Order: sequence, then structure tokens, then C-alpha cells
Amino acid sequence: MDTDTIAAISTPLGEGAIAIVRLSGERAIAIANDIFQGQDLTNAPSHTFHYGKIMDPLTNELAEEVMVSVMKAPKTFTREDVVEINCHGGLVSVNRVLEIVLQKDVRMAEPGEFTKRAFLNGRIDLSQAEAVMDMIRAKTDKAMNVALHQMDGRLSRLIGRLRQNLLETVAHVEVNIDYPEYDDVEEMSQELMKVKTKEVYEEIEKLLQVAEQGKILREGLKTAIIGRPNVGKSSLMNAFVQENKAIVTDVPGTTRDTIEEYVNVRGVPLRLVDTAGIRETEDIVEKIGVERSREILKESDLILFMLNYNEELTKDDMAIFQAMSDLTYIVIINKSDLKQRLDIDQIKELAGNHAIITTSILQEEGLDELETAMAKLFFAGDIETGDLTYVSNVRHIQLLKQAKQSLTDAMEGLDLDMPLDIVQIDVTRTWEILGEIIGDTASDGLIDQLFSQFCLGK
Repeated sequence: MDTDTIAAISTPLGEGAIAIVRLSGERAIAIANDIFQGQDLTNAPSHTFHYGKIMDPLTNELAEEVMVSVMKAPKTFTREDVVEINCHGGLVSVNRVLEIVLQKDVRMAEPGEFTKRAFLNGRIDLSQAEAVMDMIRAKTDKAMNVALHQMDGRLSRLIGRLRQNLLETVAHVEVNIDYPEYDDVEEMSQELMKVKTKEVYEEIEKLLQVAEQGKILREGLKTAIIGRPNVGKSSLMNAFVQENKAIVTDVPGTTRDTIEEYVNVRGVPLRLVDTAGIRETEDIVEKIGVERSREILKESDLILFMLNYNEELTKDDMAIFQAMSDLTYIVIINKSDLKQRLDIDQIKELAGNHAIITTSILQEEGLDELETAMAKLFFAGDIETGDLTYVSNVRHIQLLKQAKQSLTDAMEGLDLDMPLDIVQIDVTRTWEILGEIIGDTASDGLIDQLFSQFCLGK
């Protein structure tokens, strides 16, 4: 791998208390020492902080007052020498320091290159590296806990154990084939092979059973608020967000475009989308908004379909019910503080097994029941992030599905009494697929693609 020294700004750009320029590589400490006026960093103990000044080597003038941390290999994130220059927050100061650093024999880091070096140097495996980005992007405490457990190596250890079981099984078959004269080696029978493959199969199945929950925690539920104009969609959005994000008026058709926000409902991140009211209209702008609403309806993981307690069901409402026939939705009957004109029995018949929640957003009634219904719909109650190993990454889920299919093929072969050396091809393939999750058998192209999605400086 590259041994050159890299640098990047590792804090978000903008005003703040501090900003950090990070360096990593063989010459990181020497380069930082060249532009630092203070203690000799080359003789500084590892994992120490030092006050001083950054001097511009071209003008020999003061550029910034800083605190510099020195961390020596191998006890660093990248397992290389790492220096972090802590300067005052602000665009000018941190960019000035970075420009001075790059005047030396230093290359600008690529997106995710610090984490990539940690992976290539054996500090973390590929699943742990991906968990770093998951933690940065986490929208709720539970999503962050899942990422933390993965960073800590919980998934890696489980995958490693499954791969070891498969490897021992394959090795056992090979020994029986190549050295049949060894009496002290247990013969790998069809039944023993079934037991070994079934153990791994069941572990993979457990991971996949909670994978959808993990994916939701990582990415959030795309939740569309759908209904005719003026049923309270924007009011519901504002109630979830707890601020006036969407304009609320008594005039139908106020919302002309979609408004999207992340909200936390019982630990579940929702990508909440307030849509334009769906109705027949001649207004060109509103018509575009209605078409977008219909598109979002089809793409959503969950639909909150709002009706008005004070109005009878219309043909537009019936059309929405028809469009949602194969989708996951909750019916919300809003404005329960007004006189009832809606036929509730008709709604129950149309909704079937889908939940129906009665609310008055204006009176702040029914929201707790709605949140409970949403959580139960996807998590059958509360979410446990402490004991379970959640798989939340789409790439991991797809690889686990492939591994499960490979083991299914192996078990079917055993049921058909196929020779063990033929069955072990599928078992070996499963071992390779699981290796892609932690990076043991991943291609260079895949690794480059994954790390290119990271933010700069991470």
C-alpha cells in the first residue's frame, strides 16, 4: 500500500470552537515539526498534546496558534504515525493550516483514506470500517448503538466463527479424501456434514431475521404522509418535527411540493415526507405536486394515509385506497374534535387488517397511539440493540442471502447423497462469500468503491 503522508481537514467546515487538520504517514511527525514553533515534536512522547504556533515557511510569519497531538505507530487509528493540528474553528484558519501542510511532501487524502489505511494495516476489518460511516450517519441513539457494536467487532467475530466452522468442515473432508489411511481422524460422514452445515445455516438465518430491522435503523423508514388537501398532513409533519416546518392554512392545496425531514419515533428514524394533497386539479403547479405525491406513495416503506373525521369519503380517497392495496399503511382519521361525518365502518372495511388511528393534531390527541402502531408494525414492540447482532448494511444482507443459498444447495446435495467432495464446493463458496463481509476475500475494486463513499478526512 502507499507509504506517503496524507492530510485532510477532519472536522466539518464552518464556524466552531476548533477545527482539526489530520496527518497520517511515516513522515507525519517530522512534517508537522517543520512548521511548528514550540516543543520538538520528533522527541515528544506518543499520545501527548503540545501548545505552539504554526509558522508559514514561505514568509516565516505566524499563521495560527494551535494545539498539536502526537500519536505514534502502531497505537493509532491508521497504525501509522498520526498528528492532529487543533486550530481555531473557521474557514480561513483551518484552510490556511492545511495549505501550509500541503506545501510539504504531503498529499491531500482521498475520501475515507484514513479509514482505508486502518483496514489495510489490519487495525479494523471491512465491516468495522463500514460501521464508522454508519455511526457518523446515525439518526437515533439505537442506530448509533448498532453501529458501535459493529465497530467493536461483534459482527466480525460472529462471521469469523462461522467461517472457521466451515473451514474446519472442508479441511476434514480433504483429510479424509487425501489421507484415508489415517485411522485417528474421524471420518466426515454425510450426517456429520449435515450437522455442521445446518449449524452455520441457522446462524445466518438468525442474522437475516433481524436484518430488516437493522436496515431500518441504519437508513430510516421512508414514510409518506398522504391524503387529500386540508386533512392535516402538514400539521402532522410539524407535530413530529416539533416545529413549523410545513406551512399550515385552511386553504386546500397549500403544500405544492414535498417536504422531507428525519424524525425519531420510539428509536426508529423516519424519513418523513409531507406531500401535496392528492386530488383532481387544473392548477398546473399543484398538478405537478400531486404527481410527485403519487410517485412517493409507490416508493415509500410506510404510508400514513390521512382522512378527515368531519368529511365523507370521496372518490379521491377511494382512489388512494386502491393505489395502496399492496402497500404498508396506517389510516389516520384526523380532526376528531369536529362533528363526525365520516363512516368509520366503511373505513374499517376498506382498511382490512391495517391499523386505524383516530387523532386530533390540533388538540394533540392520538399521537402516542400512532407512534405505538408505527413501532409495532416494523418491530413487534421495542427494539433490542443490546444483545442482538444486527446486520444493517445492504451489502452485508445481500452477501448473507447468497451464503444462505449456497448452504441450501449444499444441504440439498447431501439429501441426494451426492459425494462429499462435490458438496464441499458449495461449502467453500459459502466461506468465500462470508469473507467478503469482513474483507478477507473482497476485491480491490470493491474496497476502493466502499471507501470512496466516506467523507473527506475520515
